[in-house]
Amino acid sequence: MSSVESHQEQLSQSDPSPSPNSCSSFELIDMDAGSLYEPVSPHWFYCKIIDSKETWIPFNSEDSQQLEEAYGSGKDCNGRVVPTDGGRYDVHLGERMRYAVYWDELASEVRRCTWFYKGDKDNKYVPYSESFSQVLEETYKLAVTLDEWKKKLESPNREIIILHNPKLMVHYQPIAGCDEWGSTPTEQGRPRTVKRGVENISVDIHCGEPLQIDHLVFVVHGIGPACDLRFRSIVQCVNDFRSVSLNLLQTHFKKAQENQQIGRVEFLPVNWHSPLHSTGVDVDLQRITLPSINRLRHFTNDTILDVFFYNSPTYCQTIVDTVASEMNRIYTLFLQRNPDFKGGVSIAGHSLGSLILFDILTNQKDSLGDIDSEKGSLNIAVDQGDVPTLEEDLKKLQLSEFFNVFEKEKVDKEALMLCTDRDLQEMGIPLGPRKKILNYFRTRKNSVVSVKYPRLIYKPEIFFAFGSPIGMFLTVRGLKRIDPTYKFPTCKGFFNIYHPFDPVAYRIEPMVVPGVEFEPMLIPHHKGRKRMHLELREGLTRMSMDLKNNLLGSLRMAWKSFTRAPYPALQASETAEETEAEPESSLEKSSDINMDETSAAVKEVPPINVGMLNGGQRIDYVLQEKPIESFNEYLFALQSHLCYWESEDTVLLVLKEIYQTQGIFLDQPLQ
Repeated sequence: MSSVESHQEQLSQSDPSPSPNSCSSFELIDMDAGSLYEPVSPHWFYCKIIDSKETWIPFNSEDSQQLEEAYGSGKDCNGRVVPTDGGRYDVHLGERMRYAVYWDELASEVRRCTWFYKGDKDNKYVPYSESFSQVLEETYKLAVTLDEWKKKLESPNREIIILHNPKLMVHYQPIAGCDEWGSTPTEQGRPRTVKRGVENISVDIHCGEPLQIDHLVFVVHGIGPACDLRFRSIVQCVNDFRSVSLNLLQTHFKKAQENQQIGRVEFLPVNWHSPLHSTGVDVDLQRITLPSINRLRHFTNDTILDVFFYNSPTYCQTIVDTVASEMNRIYTLFLQRNPDFKGGVSIAGHSLGSLILFDILTNQKDSLGDIDSEKGSLNIAVDQGDVPTLEEDLKKLQLSEFFNVFEKEKVDKEALMLCTDRDLQEMGIPLGPRKKILNYFRTRKNSVVSVKYPRLIYKPEIFFAFGSPIGMFLTVRGLKRIDPTYKFPTCKGFFNIYHPFDPVAYRIEPMVVPGVEFEPMLIPHHKGRKRMHLELREGLTRMSMDLKNNLLGSLRMAWKSFTRAPYPALQASETAEETEAEPESSLEKSSDINMDETSAAVKEVPPINVGMLNGGQRIDYVLQEKPIESFNEYLFALQSHLCYWESEDTVLLVLKEIYQTQGIFLDQPLQ
């Protein structure tokens, strides 16, 4: 038996044909000898480097069709640009390259694919080059037309491809290194399956995204370049968030889609980590970093130090400038590419990114006059912590006798910092105390470095914070209470969304209503109802309370029946109504007691005024933990902080709130 035949037999044994129901089955090519030739249907792919390995990914069906139409239009492909992936990427057809539009990313090779072979380590199919695919197609056409098979071709890499018959086509890869006799690749290679047409390989090809964009959301990442446990970038995580939203629109906004009321929400990532670490600070840190435990120290420098950078006025300015300018740049570019866009804009931040957005929003100006504002605008609406008063400062300087002078002239600390020596002299303050006061407040003023917050060129409708430490940072800054009347100058809504086990997340509502204890809003499961283990837990709690209340009620009734004095016979007719009404009233009292105890146990809280930060609506929203997470909350703590990107419950809440601003609601309200 020849080596080719033996390889053919090995292939038939080791790589059996898939079932007829499979889209990758080459049994679908049911071609008798002499059948008419039908041209192959091309599909466009792009190449991504994933885990240091090339992976070919198909464009969605609509993008592939657009690329094919542009290719077959008869016009010169050079300079021809086709937008793909909802307008987030451009394909330069002549170059066969795919470029990101809104962020920095390595360009990807693009290929018009018709013939494929199975890869080495995985079962994914790799497309042949366009030129060699054309050679394969011409050979195949000739074989079908003449019914002459066992055609042998040599690839540009000197590998052998043999078309045995319409159902069996094999690529022989040579084994590395030939012996001294110069054996051919066919004799030494191992076979790989060759497929013609994308319909005959197992690959997921998605439909295109709706063309209409209803709303734009900018998403800002937290510390470090990686955003989840798989060490993926903010671009990849936002891609997941967007994919989940497209699926939920089909399942939960089906009526609105059928009525063509909605299109989709576009989510675009905002990266600030790379510009920060390109300032040269990494080189400075490397010089002072100890050589031991190198990987851990490198991780610390690359991630955790972002928190310290943000607390440094110098680097805080760099961070807020980068975030604001990036959002403004992307917004301007988005409008240029989508001139018919009439929707609103919202912003979302994860972890430290939410704090950055909070500070930017706090320091916006509603008027069109001022471009920049200084750090601390929230001080107007937030009670200060341990900041000394003017009277305390004067007491510290042993100049308390002059407090009445300042009070009479209505001079507070802020005004005093603006006073000159002549101003104090006109108030009748002697030279010595004047010098002490001016020196003290000049020193205090210079020690406070202000951060200039850039102005956003749009007014966000809603601010979503995921796993946010905003509450903790505000407290550490000395802000004890947020005034209930305070709201962002330019943003109407604010949702603080967190997982119950997220170690970085903090609540906001207790800072608005510090004297009342109440639970956050529970985010409904995207399939409706609560998760089963939570319902079971609540059901058992409710059952135990019912048993307790019923037992106490029965004991009270029994005790009353034993201790009730007998009524005189003559009074029986006179007090008939009273005696008939008494058991009822006793039951009512018992019922009242039960209801009171039950409500106390369940802690039903009346509506609470949480201020205007979210337009009078609730601010804190907590996700439901999964059953496996409830076994050990410490084990899942880190995962909980990174769970938001693929959380259907989180995405659905975002979509629900966004579309409610447009008067569009879920098909069925979630319980």
